[in-house]
Amino acid sequence: MTNDPNLGAVATKQLVSRTVFYLVFLGILLFGAAGTLAWPAGWIYLALTGIVSVGGGLWLGRHDPALLAERLKPMIQREQKPWDKLFMTILLPLWVGWLVLMGLDAGRFHWSQVPLIVQIAGVGLIGIGCYLIYLTFKANSYAAPVVKIQKERGHRVVTTGPYAYVRHPMYAGALGLVLGAPLLLGSWWGLAGAALLILVMAMRAVLEERALKAELDGYADYAQRVRYRLVPYLW
Repeated sequence: MTNDPNLGAVATKQLVSRTVFYLVFLGILLFGAAGTLAWPAGWIYLALTGIVSVGGGLWLGRHDPALLAERLKPMIQREQKPWDKLFMTILLPLWVGWLVLMGLDAGRFHWSQVPLIVQIAGVGLIGIGCYLIYLTFKANSYAAPVVKIQKERGHRVVTTGPYAYVRHPMYAGALGLVLGAPLLLGSWWGLAGAALLILVMAMRAVLEERALKAELDGYADYAQRVRYRLVPYLW
């Protein structure tokens, strides 16, 4: 971890520009598929995404600028495991198709009828997922977006915070985001599509563990102590 203020300033500027681009892209996908801007749930989701992205990024810029810089690197990297590069190339079109499906369902054709209380529960799941990801970032300065061993940063096994309960708290937080989004947006079809994203995420977690056990000192012992990957008492 480093507290270099120059690194934090550069990363923060990159964060703002990247977030603006991402929100525009996200809005085009959702509202383009919906065929209307009169979709309150879509605007709420877009606003939540922006608040979480900017707020979380600014927090990282102050508390762990090295991790923020790591999180802003491309999704395909030279040091990344080859199989993870394949996962990323598969995940992107799945994610885009999932967003378009929810826009078509909830905004254009209204195939699903989701009660308001369920949409509110979706906001709650997103909140829980964001909190778990915050705890992960707080505990683990090596939480890169791709699977690689960060030898240049002194990569070590992290066992504190949420890592004391599950081996992949980042994925556990992502569960809340992936399940909460279709509920908030009002799409049962999106919830069904989330199952495919979760399956891909679970497969990636298993392969990531194999790499960590083989290349990161102490990870095999840690995996024996902490039994569950994503959800305590379940898996």
